[in-house]
Amino acid sequence: MSADDAAPPLPATHADRFRDHPETAHVTLHAQGFVGPDGICKVESGKPRTEVGLHPILGGDGKSVCAGDMLLEALVGCVGVTLGQMATAMEIDVRKAAIRAEGDLDVRGMLGMSEHVPVSLQNIRLHFDVESDATEEQLPVLVRLTERYCVVSHTLNPPATVTFSASKPGS
Repeated sequence: MSADDAAPPLPATHADRFRDHPETAHVTLHAQGFVGPDGICKVESGKPRTEVGLHPILGGDGKSVCAGDMLLEALVGCVGVTLGQMATAMEIDVRKAAIRAEGDLDVRGMLGMSEHVPVSLQNIRLHFDVESDATEEQLPVLVRLTERYCVVSHTLNPPATVTFSASKPGS
């Protein structure tokens, strides 16, 4: 069996539902964090430890995070730290900044159910609620600079080249 012939295992009821009702294959993932006066971004995962598993839409139990959630959390963390750095550079006193990230995923792509559905998050959205002494003119500049210098954002857009390799231990 080649990699092109394989698709992730999925209970038949899920596959039937996603095939017959494509709208049920869409999920919006979320992440949020808060930046305090110290410039540290605290990302809230809502999970006590980092165990990665299936998203509930695919039959996961909801006790673990899905990799897409972790990706958004990394983005929120990087954006939060970068926002704090840029605010310091602009001499803006940030009392608190709440950052929300959302990304849309159609699971049919990762299940190999459609060649026309991408195997990735689509339409990632970030929103900032910033409590600060920034003026109306400074706030959009702060966001543009945050966007410009956020490493994770630039890794996602344009996409970074990712290479895969494997080996057996001891070889």
